[in-house]
Amino acid sequence: MSSGSYFPPPVRAVSIPKKAGGQRILGVPTVADRVAQMVVKQLIEPDLDPIFLVDSYGYRPRKSALDAVGVTRKRCWKYDWVLEFDIKGLFDNIDHELLLRAVQKHVRCKWALLYIERWLTAPMDKDGIIVERTRGTPQGGVISPILSNLFLHYTFDLWMRRAHPDLPWCRYADDGLVHCRSEQEAEALKAELQTRLAECGLEMHPTKTRIVYCKDSRRKGSYSNVKFDFLGYCFRPRRAKNSQDASVFCSFLPGVSASALKSMRAAIRDLNLRRRTHVSMADIARQLNPLLRGWIEYYGRFTRAALGPILRYVNQTIEAWMMRKFKRFMGRKAKAGRVLERLSRERPGLFAHWKIGIRGSFA
Repeated sequence: MSSGSYFPPPVRAVSIPKKAGGQRILGVPTVADRVAQMVVKQLIEPDLDPIFLVDSYGYRPRKSALDAVGVTRKRCWKYDWVLEFDIKGLFDNIDHELLLRAVQKHVRCKWALLYIERWLTAPMDKDGIIVERTRGTPQGGVISPILSNLFLHYTFDLWMRRAHPDLPWCRYADDGLVHCRSEQEAEALKAELQTRLAECGLEMHPTKTRIVYCKDSRRKGSYSNVKFDFLGYCFRPRRAKNSQDASVFCSFLPGVSASALKSMRAAIRDLNLRRRTHVSMADIARQLNPLLRGWIEYYGRFTRAALGPILRYVNQTIEAWMMRKFKRFMGRKAKAGRVLERLSRERPGLFAHWKIGIRGSFA
């Protein structure tokens, strides 16, 4: 690597579906190229990560999406308005000249600089057709996240600290939020940010950028946008209980989003568990529990009750499987439900969601 003799091959274009519809093109490097990119990433990350600001959370060591959700939750209580923005096609539109200027400022290793430039300009193989690239960094590349973070560090993070030091913000890769004191302030900031992104060759996503009012018991204004999605969570007015006197009030809180619930439901449906009558319940549990533990760990951190619909759906799936597997339960949903409810009390550790008390919805 240090000799400079390595030349990266073309990245392969792979099309994957987007959650909101359409296709996303990933630039997938070869296995050997991924190893080479990891070598350079591990070399430059100790120099680059310390310069990133505290409110940049994406693809950074010792920072997580849940950290970003947690800090946003607290700020939504303090500020009445949120500018939610998304950068359209970030990985496809990064200006190479601007990025390399930033890289050269912080990376001193000459051979690392050489390879970064080669990776940026490596062509893309689209169904056997070699396409030259003059912008962007392949979204499937190992080194692309840290390069995009560096680009947005200068494009957005430092600009916000310089132009609006009094407004808190949070960014995870190309998704960001800025908290504002009034709707007028949010509108003005949106216009400024559009201009700033255009100066750097980027563009706000027209349908994923919006201004949201953080409505709750204290803030009772009537506005059309009172919720937004961020990192799989939906922030919106929700019922909450006062821990001191148990009184119920309305608070602006994060909970698992509808799109995340839909994806989880599709994942369960794709397992086709209801028709797998040749396996035991223990086998079903071994297949489901890794998924359930991951969902509960991530989406259960804030407003765990919002996970209720998907966990009840899991119970209904287990019940449907049981009715197909055992003839004595065929067409007897209530009986199967009673047996499963008793089993969930006797063996709560069998399924991850039973362990946290989600045992109903069988009948």
